[in-house]
Amino acid sequence: MTHKNPPAEGSPLVYQSRLPLSTKTLTTVITAIRRHRAQVRSRWRKLPDHSAAAIVLAVLRHDQRPTDLAAANGISANTVRRWVNQVITTLAAQMPRLSRILRRARHHTQVVLLDGTLIPVQRPRDRRRRHAHYNGKHRTFGLTVLAITDLTGNLLWISAAYPGRTAEITAARRHRIPAHLRHHDLAAICDLGFTNLDDQPGPYPGLRPRRQPPGQPDDHPTIITGRRPARAHPLTRYQHAVNNLIAGERATNEHGFADLKNWRILHQLRGNHRHATTLLRALTVLTQSHITR
Repeated sequence: MTHKNPPAEGSPLVYQSRLPLSTKTLTTVITAIRRHRAQVRSRWRKLPDHSAAAIVLAVLRHDQRPTDLAAANGISANTVRRWVNQVITTLAAQMPRLSRILRRARHHTQVVLLDGTLIPVQRPRDRRRRHAHYNGKHRTFGLTVLAITDLTGNLLWISAAYPGRTAEITAARRHRIPAHLRHHDLAAICDLGFTNLDDQPGPYPGLRPRRQPPGQPDDHPTIITGRRPARAHPLTRYQHAVNNLIAGERATNEHGFADLKNWRILHQLRGNHRHATTLLRALTVLTQSHITR
């Protein structure tokens, strides 16, 4: 005879939580689930598409643990993780390349906003990875990410995730952002951390070369930044005014980062950091479907 004793902590409780997301965002996730199911030629799932989409959004938006969601819906935790990975991979593939995004932005504006941020991660166990992911500016472990937004704060493009030790200007040079902006006749407003970003050699294959002769002032700069004070050359009143004007224009860029970081799964990334770029691109697609200013 087998005795099944009840657990000491009592019967499990199930609670409900609200996801502050638009119907378009839910439809985007449902479409991604159906598209992946058509690619693998799978006919069924353990739950309907809208229920699976709600579970995936709960993991991404509220950072709910897959084990908790699985127990409440009568499925396994591996099933929840598999659904999340499938949706992230499908949505990340919808993210256009930088050149196509700038080509679209050229029809609406001549200036975009460029800035970087740090995505916190758990402290790596390996010593080399700890050294690579430690950011001296924020004094924590994380991943460096660049983003381009329009003047209203809408998120247009996000870069790959680099270790936290990587400087923002280094990440911008790896993506050849000044060359892409110059090719599409666009300019980017940045902070003082991107000073001298446009002073890189060129031309690049398939991109327009730099037309301004060296040693002469550029009347149409690609990278617009403020001016740094020097010990022997303090800023004048007019230079302070220009810095304040640029800082005011850059303020809307923080709205794009705030919209992205509303997905609580980015509050502290766990697991393998190699999939962080795919996750960020998928969340960018969801943010664009949820918020449009």
